[in-house]
Amino acid sequence: MTEAIGRLPSLNALRAFEAASRHLNFRIAAEELGVTQGAVAQQVRGLEAELDMKLFERHPRALTLTENGRRYAGSVRRAFDLLTEATQALRPEPLRLTVSVTPTFASKWLIPRLPAFLEAHPDIDLRILATDRLSHFQADAVDLAVRYGRPPFGGGLVVEPLFEEMQIAVASPHVIATSGHPATSGSLLGHALLHDAHNAWPQFLEQAMPGAPLSAAKNVRFNQTALAIDAAVAGQGLALAHVDFVAADVVAGRLVRLFDTALRTGAGFYIVYPRRTRHAAQIADVHAWLLREARDAST
Repeated sequence: MTEAIGRLPSLNALRAFEAASRHLNFRIAAEELGVTQGAVAQQVRGLEAELDMKLFERHPRALTLTENGRRYAGSVRRAFDLLTEATQALRPEPLRLTVSVTPTFASKWLIPRLPAFLEAHPDIDLRILATDRLSHFQADAVDLAVRYGRPPFGGGLVVEPLFEEMQIAVASPHVIATSGHPATSGSLLGHALLHDAHNAWPQFLEQAMPGAPLSAAKNVRFNQTALAIDAAVAGQGLALAHVDFVAADVVAGRLVRLFDTALRTGAGFYIVYPRRTRHAAQIADVHAWLLREARDAST
């Protein structure tokens, strides 16, 4: 027959005592627990009355633990540590995965799609590393990357195409209304071309407006495509961007597509990760989700 467990003090009283024993100050303990100083003092007095012993010596400007208080504080603290460990074992922290992407891919493609993924995979805690620098899987503790360019990307890696780059020209409706449509006028006069680091305007205009002089346009240069897109939304000129990166702005009417031309640069975005990895199942989930999202965006 199980032996009856003796009556224990209230959990609130023990928490108040434990906090006060660490700080030796009822006010600071109360701030930690989110209660009033009087409530902490009352809980401690009640605990002392129940145990029939003093746990603190009260001085005009300080508290000190009695010998019984010191012994009890250590045991109570260990008990709370055990409760914390037991609770964490039942509810382990989500697995952390680091995904490396370019800033433009992060802001214009990945982040708008993240809520659905996080809801479907509460066990995965994603860390998004947005950088134009090529991240290293070992040195930067990266689990999976979406890389822009052309393979190969190195040995020992899984590499799968996510989508091919197709750049289109866009501008705000206000720019077209005030400066005219370049396709209608056949001229870039009065327009600014917003360049990113890839500088694909010459190749694009060869297809969209053969013979149109680039010198007729002003030029503004950015180091990231996302900045050129934002500048176009703000009415500062014409931007080139991958079709999926501006799709939401086009649907919302913040941007309009200027030509039917879509420039295929030969580059693309690729899912890349080491063949040997610690979290193969979770990386496979992210991999499959990225492919589904890219497929849905193209249909």
